Amino acid sequence: MGAYTLPDLPYDYSALERAMSAEILELHHSKHHLAYVNGANSTLDQLAEARDKEQFGSLVGLQKTLAFHLSGHVLHSLFWENLSPDGGDRPEGALADAITEHLGGFDAFKQQLTAATVGVQGSGWGILSWEPLGKRLIVEQVYDHHGNVGQGTVPLLAFDAWEHAYYLQYRNVRPDYVTRLWDVVNWQDVSARYAATQA
Repeated sequence: MGAYTLPDLPYDYSALERAMSAEILELHHSKHHLAYVNGANSTLDQLAEARDKEQFGSLVGLQKTLAFHLSGHVLHSLFWENLSPDGGDRPEGALADAITEHLGGFDAFKQQLTAATVGVQGSGWGILSWEPLGKRLIVEQVYDHHGNVGQGTVPLLAFDAWEHAYYLQYRNVRPDYVTRLWDVVNWQDVSARYAATQA
């Protein structure tokens, strides 16, 4: 059975200095993200053991633990691809049109995603997602990694609001960190993810 692995970053640890220091990026990627990868793999092993022994008393807790670690791995993997040293500005083409149609234009969307990310209670994420049932873009707040998410939504752009993402550099001023994230958004990646939902 395949194990989850920590993905390599598509840039150096110092590449996103406009938004986050090399020290934070390295710790975030090589320590925090790796912990979610290891946690998901360990939990899968424990679930396999429970099946082998037909002992399911711990199943509920293991399922929640798997959801936590696996969602952390999925969202961090998305987050790294959503960022680029050449990022910033705003999207163009079909994604820009969809943002205008569903979210009132880029400026309104930017304000909403910023408010969602800054306003997450405790730890979590602000996410631009495609909701396939209504065939529309939505902005979601995700508590921890996996709570309060619309079933079946496809995350396109994720902003990490966990303290480990910014505290060493921005202290407790999360809004400043979120403002700087916009300077490194990889709109080519986000647009490609949106295009894949329309295929």
